Amino acid sequence: MGFDWEYRRINIIRGGLVYAAGDTLAALMLHDFSWTRMLGIALVGATVYAFEVPNYFRWIARAESRILRTGLAILYFNPLWVARHLAFVALFSGAPETIGWTLLRTAGYSFAVNLPISLSGNYLIQNKVPLSWRFLASSVFSGLMALYYALSAVWFGS
Repeated sequence: MGFDWEYRRINIIRGGLVYAAGDTLAALMLHDFSWTRMLGIALVGATVYAFEVPNYFRWIARAESRILRTGLAILYFNPLWVARHLAFVALFSGAPETIGWTLLRTAGYSFAVNLPISLSGNYLIQNKVPLSWRFLASSVFSGLMALYYALSAVWFGS
């Protein structure tokens, strides 16, 4: 049984707008706003995330167990995903020199501290939200988490 990949216009729009909005709020909170950061995160949200996340969600929707779907969502949004997101932020903020192993440590701490919220949010998204709306729900959740990730870079960074 094969898997049909999808990359839909609505997810491109939602991903670009919602990820950019969440990260922009975080940047404004930290007095670190830049147009290149906002546009870069919008580009990542509209391309990488708009392709990856909905397809992964479609794949894990096949799991019959609610706990398994939640676990697979957490497995995807792991410290490596957080570190990659922080690397995108650093790159688009004009600070590529900050991309290194410390981002992984920061992401690990951030992930561990956030795990109870992430488990709850992903449980609701994977088990209560219809599949066609999961990417938007996850994007909004991630946008809210972008505030936390921006602060965690300050709290848990070196």
